Amino acid sequence: MIQILVIDDEDPIRNLLARMIELEGYKVWKASDCQSALKLLKAQPFDVVLCDVFLPDGNGVDFIREIKKHRPDAEVILLTAHGNIPDGVQAIKNGAFDYITKGDDNRKIIPTISRAVDEVEKKKGKVAPPVSYSFESIIGSSNGLKQAVALARKVADTDVPVLLTGETGTGKEVFSHAIHYASPRSQYPIMAINCSAFSKDLLESELFGYKAGAFTGAMKDKPGLFEVANHGTVFLDEIGEMAFDLQARLLRVLETGEYIKVGDTKPTKVDVRIISATNRDLKKEIENGQFREDLYFRLSVFQIHLPPLRERKEDIEILAETFLKRFSAKLKKEIKGMTFKVVDILKGAEWRGNIRELKNVMERSAIVCDEEVTVQDLPIDLQCAGMYEEQGKEEFELAVIEQKHITKVLQYTRGNKTEAARLLKIGLATLYRKIEAYHISV
Repeated sequence: MIQILVIDDEDPIRNLLARMIELEGYKVWKASDCQSALKLLKAQPFDVVLCDVFLPDGNGVDFIREIKKHRPDAEVILLTAHGNIPDGVQAIKNGAFDYITKGDDNRKIIPTISRAVDEVEKKKGKVAPPVSYSFESIIGSSNGLKQAVALARKVADTDVPVLLTGETGTGKEVFSHAIHYASPRSQYPIMAINCSAFSKDLLESELFGYKAGAFTGAMKDKPGLFEVANHGTVFLDEIGEMAFDLQARLLRVLETGEYIKVGDTKPTKVDVRIISATNRDLKKEIENGQFREDLYFRLSVFQIHLPPLRERKEDIEILAETFLKRFSAKLKKEIKGMTFKVVDILKGAEWRGNIRELKNVMERSAIVCDEEVTVQDLPIDLQCAGMYEEQGKEEFELAVIEQKHITKVLQYTRGNKTEAARLLKIGLATLYRKIEAYHISV
């Protein structure tokens, strides 16, 4: 995990910076002066150091040399309340990665850290995986999930094709990227495409590219995903949706590492690893004549099944809390957490959309809640699921719940009905009818 040291003598600023950085998934250490920072630098392999210029026992511009002495590969970002050009110039000369003025450049802090991390990883000979696409980002302790992660870690270091199976929303894309970034191909691109999102001809062009003049409108050569991802990884999501005759072209790539672009006469050679994913039963698709058996055997050399969320009940609470923290930070709201009743309802839900559905629910709840997510902040279908134990109470009537929910969403959008309708996933005309029916004043 990327380790970052924050050096600042002001407790509120130091703690705020640390919290911001931790929310991005990095490990953060804190120091209030040069002396305590030096002790940590000697003990920990820091990747990035965020350092204030004015410290009680030294100057951050000069301290860069000391940081580089102990951690030569670390990138140093200087922070100051009073930016000036001479200090900035000297900081860069001393080896700083960047120089940021507090307040004015606050929005630049996280992007700058991200760029610094990329630079550190380039020095190490690999591209840093985005925090959301690493094995560390896969949350949960259920046996099914732990087994899937263990298998993915083992296969990551090899070059064999991987087939990820599981329902929609179980995290197949996250797994594919985690495998790529843990592999020897991590310094090269991973290119992802959803096979169900394109027609056969368009998917063919996206995968293999085309030559100028191949068809009307092809004014210049276009490289396909396989060419762009050369030496890296191609992730084919919803592989079961690929047209039957296009499957033959994919099989050729797997067998020979070659393909012919649309409108070309000579083959293009590539070296890519293929990770594919499906929520279909490909063996049934083979029986129905919809999927090639020979392609299935090539794609499924190593198969990993991702369990649905309903089989991971023990992971639901920590996933919900993680999403809630993420969205409260994004919305700049102080949300304490969820009530016990909310947790019970979440654990009892079916989650047909799996993790993706849970994420959407927590985002909506974070928008409408005040200081804590309560039952009334959940979408109406989940509120209804928790009502049956409370039969007979007026406040649990469907109309009352709907009225309160619409009111909260309108309050959040400050009366913007178009935005409220989007968040509620209903038509604008429907929203107006409900406002009138429930006598909602906005």
